[in-house]
Amino acid sequence: MIVKTLEEMESIVSNNKNLFWDGWTVVSRHQSNKAKSSKDGIYLNNKWYISKRFEPNRDGWDIPERLIHQYA
Repeated sequence: MIVKTLEEMESIVSNNKNLFWDGWTVVSRHQSNKAKSSKDGIYLNNKWYISKRFEPNRDGWDIPERLIHQYA
């Protein structure tokens, strides 16, 4: 799903505990044992996480709907 406005994306990020900002990029992070062998895996504070980055383009942020409606 394309999110076109900053206000809409700010609302989505504030309503989902697994999303946060890194500059203009929205980052999704959730703990997972599969992260050990994933290209998107990161090790942080003695735990493994899957981390995905959603960078804006001229149309907005292309973010999966499951992240938008997960905590709505």
